[in-house]
Amino acid sequence: MRSLPEVSDVFRKVEVKPAQYLKTKITMGEGTIGPHSVRLVKGTVPEYIKLSPFQDLAWRTMGKRAKTKTALLQQLEESLLKAHMKIRPEEYLAYVLMATLVTAVVGVVIAIVVGVLIFGLMDVNIMLRIMVSVAAILLLPIMTYFLLLGSPGSKAKSRSRDIDKRIAAAMSFISAMASADVNIDVIFKELSRQKVYGEIAHESAWITRDTELLGSDILSAIKKAARRSPSAKFQDFLQGVITTSTSGGQLKPYFLLKAEEFQKENKLALKSQMETLGMLAESFVTVVVAFPLFLVLILAIMAIVGGGGDPDFMVMMLYLIVLGMIPVSQFGFVFVIWNMSKEASM
Repeated sequence: MRSLPEVSDVFRKVEVKPAQYLKTKITMGEGTIGPHSVRLVKGTVPEYIKLSPFQDLAWRTMGKRAKTKTALLQQLEESLLKAHMKIRPEEYLAYVLMATLVTAVVGVVIAIVVGVLIFGLMDVNIMLRIMVSVAAILLLPIMTYFLLLGSPGSKAKSRSRDIDKRIAAAMSFISAMASADVNIDVIFKELSRQKVYGEIAHESAWITRDTELLGSDILSAIKKAARRSPSAKFQDFLQGVITTSTSGGQLKPYFLLKAEEFQKENKLALKSQMETLGMLAESFVTVVVAFPLFLVLILAIMAIVGGGGDPDFMVMMLYLIVLGMIPVSQFGFVFVIWNMSKEASM
């Protein structure tokens, strides 16, 4: 027996014989579909999902209250599943509620220290002190609650963007494997080993986990993957696999068609991004380079001549433009262009 390399952190690789490399136990027809014995790599131990100390405290204190939020728990369950976050929705909601409570206590402390003690010693206007105190007490817990509650959804959207970026290349890999008459379960098994495909490899790893460790047939595993995938494109592809298989069609032409379709979409998306980058580059020259130079020259001349009002005010405006507006605008354009070029290069 020889051990295969680890596929992902989702499951451990199953040992197979070299002659059986392109087949799994289910495709070979051994036994019945369902729970079955699996040979794991020597030394493999079960992976338990443990809560952090703070999460465990939150579950003990806020667990009963979190269980009553039925509608919110359903949304959280879907978001956590698509984000591949290994925590139950009840536990995560209890963690959010506990973090909000702690932040509210911290906000009260900040309001007392800043609004009462510091501003009181500085003899600051009473309305300003009240505004700072209210902001500390209300804004901090509200921001914490919504940020933590939306974190699984944000992570799921990030995974969706990563899948959409790499799906064209992944379809080329799948179509090449299908052209060699490789079984569909083995295709996903091999795809899960290709870390270059990012989140698509993780999705494929979960499909292989369902078939080889949980005993599901390949179509049932693909149906589950289609439901939990955050990417609409990948969902559409998996649904097409199910429809083609159940209707008696051939998967090889379907894979080739989808590979060509995603390649065309990828080319159009890259072309659109390049045009946007070109427009941003022209805007950068106009807004960040030319306009500040003309503005600085005009203000400098007005300050020297003295016909534009207070010279000190003109000098202060020059400082604001040179030290404030120009660096901030340059950093903003550089960040946007860098982010778009990074997406285009994926």
